[in-house]
Amino acid sequence: MEKATLIFNGKKHEMPMVKGTENETAIDISQLRQETGLITLDVGYQNTGACTSSITFIDGDKGILRYRGIPIEELAEKASFTEVAYLLIYGDLPNKEEQQIFSQRLTQNSMIHEEMLRFFDGFPPTAHPMAILATMVNSMSVYYTDYYTEDFQAETFDLMAASLISRIRTIAAYSYKHSIGHPHVYPKRDLKYASNFLYMMFDSPVNPYVPDPDIERALSILLILHADHEQNCSTSTVRLVGSSMANLYASICAGICALWGPLHGGANQKVIEMLEQIKNDRLTIRQCIESAKDKNSKFRLFGFGHRVYKNYDPRAKVLKEYCEKIFKKCNYQDQLINIAMELEDATLKDPFFIERKLYPNVDFYSGILYRMIGIPTDMFTVMFAIGRLPGMIAQWKEMHDTVPLKIGRPRQIYTGNNLRHYVPMEER
Repeated sequence: MEKATLIFNGKKHEMPMVKGTENETAIDISQLRQETGLITLDVGYQNTGACTSSITFIDGDKGILRYRGIPIEELAEKASFTEVAYLLIYGDLPNKEEQQIFSQRLTQNSMIHEEMLRFFDGFPPTAHPMAILATMVNSMSVYYTDYYTEDFQAETFDLMAASLISRIRTIAAYSYKHSIGHPHVYPKRDLKYASNFLYMMFDSPVNPYVPDPDIERALSILLILHADHEQNCSTSTVRLVGSSMANLYASICAGICALWGPLHGGANQKVIEMLEQIKNDRLTIRQCIESAKDKNSKFRLFGFGHRVYKNYDPRAKVLKEYCEKIFKKCNYQDQLINIAMELEDATLKDPFFIERKLYPNVDFYSGILYRMIGIPTDMFTVMFAIGRLPGMIAQWKEMHDTVPLKIGRPRQIYTGNNLRHYVPMEER
């Protein structure tokens, strides 16, 4: 086995190397502190591997994203969201019988407990849907005690996973209906995952929901593309909370809260808010481009570039095609979408953005596509959470399948005061 050598105070310390199936290589420093008294400092964990995982592979330089080895482009073209959820959680695409059982579990768990509706009545109309979503997910451990366990037990995990994946869309749709003062719409047993969500969101006695296969497929693709993305902020939060043996509901609740931030799941909402600013301030596309280049400008261009991808985000390529398809089919007359298309065209031709590989990312296109579908802006992050849920569950399961389970406990470098003593109030 290859080893890396650290020389400290004239003494050599050898540390084993770990290599992944795609030849990613890491230095195992798990014994570093015991042997040397040293720790590593890596603010934001940008170069730290917190685990080994067989779920998702990303090569940001080449623009590669694969779930369990399958390219995201193939899954977006051929798979359903529930197939992808099964793939992430259990490791392989389901066969016909497995898919039937999984779908049946989702259907049987689509309703939420009637007493949970009282929670919705307690939220003010101004409550953000993400706050409602996190609260309701955490409350599931109270209402679904048959599925609940603090310890990982395989026999109950399948029911908990299906319960979460199915009920999260019902909770999300109910939160939207509550915010606009409309009565809740119960799920239908004969509708598929995405179409059932859209039905609960948009059906009403005045305007019955009329399904559109292209719109429903667009939503499924959005969910698939967001289903997992390696050890991101929210997924790492699920792992960290789950490492304390916290139950699945509590761990997912924590992940949803982490996803809420504008630097993470809220980024696509920021894209729409940026487009609204361009519209309201009557900025030209050229002004936006030049302001984005100016470090002293307060204007920020959201939806371009990505911390992981130094090439074109593979998810953005898929969404761009669907944006164009839905835009042409529905003949949208939306000034924000027109601004977005002009902005995209300008950045792809500008040398500044080309040299720095600041391509439109998944947040740019997902915000536009959600708007075309009719999803309100403050629901964008909720949609991200629905899509990311299978990945969070898969990561939680993988961690609990690893023996022994180790609680997450990062170290720090202390930079505060040295020893000092209490001073009485009258002497301060």
